[in-house]
Parts: sequence; C-alpha cells; structure tokens
Amino acid sequence: MQPGDHTPNYTSLTDVTVAHAWITIVALACGAAWLGTWWAWVIAVLLIGGRQLGLAILMHEGAHGLLHPNRAVNNWVGQWITGVPMGTDLHAYRTYHLTHHRYTQQPEDPDLSLSAPFPTTRASLMRKVFRDLTGQTFIKQRGAQLAMAIKGFGPGAKEQNLFIGKVTLRFLAAQVVLLALSFATGLGALPYLIWLISLATTFQLYLRIRNIAEHACTSTGSEDPFTHARTTHANLLETATVAPYWVNFHSEHHLFMGLPCYNLPKAHRMLVEGGHAGRMTIAPGYAAVMRQVIKPAA
Repeated sequence: MQPGDHTPNYTSLTDVTVAHAWITIVALACGAAWLGTWWAWVIAVLLIGGRQLGLAILMHEGAHGLLHPNRAVNNWVGQWITGVPMGTDLHAYRTYHLTHHRYTQQPEDPDLSLSAPFPTTRASLMRKVFRDLTGQTFIKQRGAQLAMAIKGFGPGAKEQNLFIGKVTLRFLAAQVVLLALSFATGLGALPYLIWLISLATTFQLYLRIRNIAEHACTSTGSEDPFTHARTTHANLLETATVAPYWVNFHSEHHLFMGLPCYNLPKAHRMLVEGGHAGRMTIAPGYAAVMRQVIKPAA
C-alpha cells in the first residue's frame, strides 16, 4: 500500500453504511416525535446532525467510487440517497474534490480558503458557532443558492446558475419526499421538522468543526504528503457527532484515497507501527484541535 493508492477495497460494510445513516435518522426523528418531550428533541437534533454529516461523508465516499464496486450503483446511491437530500451534486463535487486531493494545501487547492483563516480569535470562532446553531449559516447559504437558482431559470441565464437551479430543485424535491414520508409514519410533520432543525443547526456546526480539524493549522505548501492533513482521535460522543464513519482519519484518507472509510483505522495502525507517526499531524481529540486553531489571548 503506497500513498496515493487508488485501488478500491470493498467489503460488505459498503452495503450497510448508508442504510445505517438513514435508519438512525428515522429512528431518532420518529422516536423524539412520538415521545414529544423537549429532552428527546434535543437528543435527536444533536445526533441527527451527526448522521446528516455522515450522509455528506458517504457522498464523499461515492465521489471516490467507494460506495459500491458497480460504478452505476455507486453514482446513483452517492447522488440520490446521500447527496441530493443534503443539497449537493455528486458529479460536481467529484471534480471539485479530486482537485483538492491533487493540490492539497497548495495555492491551487479549492479548499484552501477553509483552512487559511486559522488560527483565529476565540471571539471570531464563537460568532461562527452562534450563527451555525441559530440557523443563520443555513439560511444564508440556502438563500444564496436559491437566488442563484432563480437566476438560472431566467432569460440569458449563465450555465452555472442553471446547474445550481437544478441542484436546488432536486434538494427541494427531496425535502417534499421526506415530508411525505414523515406524514406516512402517522406522526405528522414532526419527524421532518426534527430533520430540518438538525440540518439547519447541528449539522452546520459539525460540518464546520470537521472542516477545521481536517486541514486548519497544518503545513501549507509542503511537498510531503504526510503533512497535508490531520488525523484526530475521536471518542464515542465525537464519532456520534463531528466524526462519523471514520472521517477523523483524514491524513490516512489523503495518503490512500482509494481505501473505503472503514479501512482507514487499519491504515492508521499500519502507519504508526511502521514508524510514520512522527511525520503526521495527529491530534488527541477535537477539543485539542479547537484549542490549537484559536489564537492566544493578547
């Protein structure tokens, strides 16, 4: 196994990760709606946001062709079961994301803007956290997407706006389907409302933390692939929220991007046993990463 290996290695786990994400979401949303207590809603929103991030991670797996050995099945599941409900397009993401892999932490990296602002001040980070948890980030992003979509169906629309319009229509159609399924449970719109609140709040925060942990305050401009990304050890709460489906092994993913996510812990063990841990950026947990990316007080 060499850094940059693109050879897929499938086991039966590829067939259950997507099902696990959706079963967990449905169980939590319906359970909280049925119980009808505030604490059940809080628990559901906290955990569903993590599984929504999980769907985004699994769409990312599909972009690498790792959801299913059959490319057509892989693309269909990645697009319609994991991507569209989250408002993304598998095929556009694949082009963008593979560019990120090719130029990780280099000037050409399209994701460099996500890590460039760090370290930042505690006040700046807390403002972002507040916007995430109050739904402001969600409204801003979806509002901008909707505005571009409307332009996409107007006269003389640019191709990019037309594409965003199609993505937006798919996302809205998926929400209608989920709302219909919510009513089909006999619990009315409540399960869908829990899904939507999670999507607008905890998912936004978990996505931000995941983005920060992967590349913020790692080496920029280095030609050593071991320095481009961070691996973060995750406890049970973190794997349920900010680090679903082994996404915390991000350094290993960049070194061996043909490995399915569930094989990344094994790759980590092999790298450590091979004496490579000293070359890698490894954090003991997400709290440690957050402390690292905050500037010391003046």
